[in-house]
Amino acid sequence: MLKTDFLIIGSGIAGLTFAIKVARRFPDKTVTILTKANTDESNTKYAQGGIAVVNDPEHDSFQKHIEDTLVSGDGLCNEKIVEIVVKEGPQRVNEIIEWGTKFDKDKEGDYMRGKEGGHSEFRILHYKDITGFEIERALVEETKHFPNIHIHNHWFVVDIITQHHLGYLVTKSTPDITCYGVYALNLQNNNIEKILACCTLMASGGVGQVYRTTTNPRIATGDGIAMVYRAKGRIENMEFIQFHPTALFEPGVSPSFLITEAVRGDGGKLRNKDGKAFMANYDVRADLAPRDVVARAIDSEMKKTGTEHVYLDCREMDKEKFLAHFPNIYARCMKIGIDVFEQMIPVAPAAHYCCGGIKTDEMGRSSIMNLYACGECSSTGLHGANRLASNSLLEALVFAHRCSEAVSDSICNLAFNEDVPDWNASGTNEPNEMILITQSLKELQQVMSDYIGIVRNDIRLQRAMNRIDLLHKETEELYKTATLSPQLCELRNLITIGYLIVKGAQFRKESRGLHFNTDYPQKSNLVQPVVL
Repeated sequence: MLKTDFLIIGSGIAGLTFAIKVARRFPDKTVTILTKANTDESNTKYAQGGIAVVNDPEHDSFQKHIEDTLVSGDGLCNEKIVEIVVKEGPQRVNEIIEWGTKFDKDKEGDYMRGKEGGHSEFRILHYKDITGFEIERALVEETKHFPNIHIHNHWFVVDIITQHHLGYLVTKSTPDITCYGVYALNLQNNNIEKILACCTLMASGGVGQVYRTTTNPRIATGDGIAMVYRAKGRIENMEFIQFHPTALFEPGVSPSFLITEAVRGDGGKLRNKDGKAFMANYDVRADLAPRDVVARAIDSEMKKTGTEHVYLDCREMDKEKFLAHFPNIYARCMKIGIDVFEQMIPVAPAAHYCCGGIKTDEMGRSSIMNLYACGECSSTGLHGANRLASNSLLEALVFAHRCSEAVSDSICNLAFNEDVPDWNASGTNEPNEMILITQSLKELQQVMSDYIGIVRNDIRLQRAMNRIDLLHKETEELYKTATLSPQLCELRNLITIGYLIVKGAQFRKESRGLHFNTDYPQKSNLVQPVVL
């Protein structure tokens, strides 16, 4: 058994920022980070474009950034949360700069700012085309300054511990569901261990692996969201899955390599198989329309022409500027024989970002006591029905800070629950055939990609639900009898994520933002989150 004052699940920008802040404020308390891979392996690491923040008052304003976010969110953003994130963002970004994060500057020493789809101004701070990698690097280095931060790599969290594990009946209507810590599989010795915590932060990242084609790393299996749902916590807006419009088209390659939309912000043009620019036919903002619009437009062009991809044309862009801003994109394309200054880049949409998740209040509190959430696994109200490009890193910084403020007010009054039992693994055996797990995962990803992609309808949704119900039944039977493994747990979590996406889509009888249902092509007058 382990005990820790602060327990953090996930080591991306959200988890590390929270850890640094509480470790500094409470040097006598223990801060424990659990991650199922290496410390720096997270969605943060793969964020290319940058971080959207207003730090040029001469040309930009909070109001412009707020308005851009609200327009992108298509009527479903929480306006108070949008204002909080936009206005508190500059201070939080300055903090990570103080901690060593580098952003690109021009010859005069001023920050270079990019522009992406949905933004009215150039406000994206970036470090070449590996901004997330740079932020993750700086945060990992900063954690080394705090001896009370303990990072445990290769620990897979199985479930959060609540009254349910003490023998009490817990339902969605239970008013005081409380988190006492987690059960976690130590992958170094394959033992499931009990970890008690006074405060737990869920910062477990995204869900992209529920789809066959995604920009997300293999660890993005929705573990935190699934665990909170099983614990009867509130989940919302899972139907809004953002498909990045421009992933590099490479059949059979997973995860897909992201071509940041900052390329389009700098002048890249989308063209169909005949070489014709088409975005102006779909939106007056053309190639700089929000992601939901661009992804649907590309999907429409692909279906019209019967092709598996469209093209991103960078041939007329400034070569020196491109090489300085997008060196990794240039290198990756060259690796597969594409010189971006001579040939167009084949691109297609890929599952990218989950706009819903664990429902939180303005301080990052979930519906379960002593459990907080921030980063992609959370639903704060910022993104609404569609995330504005490069708002995610900003949201993680702001809410990691807010979570640290909220828990600081209560941590001294919290205690460990010593009555939590050890994990009971009796009656389980090694699974005889791994094919039972791998095949179910392939089936799930196929169902989600074919039926619950960019465009949906009621028949597809019901077919998907029927198949997910069967996968759930089979997997739960296996879970009860087999010794736990990361593969089995991830499959179980992804099936839950698939269910939540489909169920949310079935409840939403309209088309809004990232959710487009051909049976309900118009927006309804009733604008509200779908809470499950």
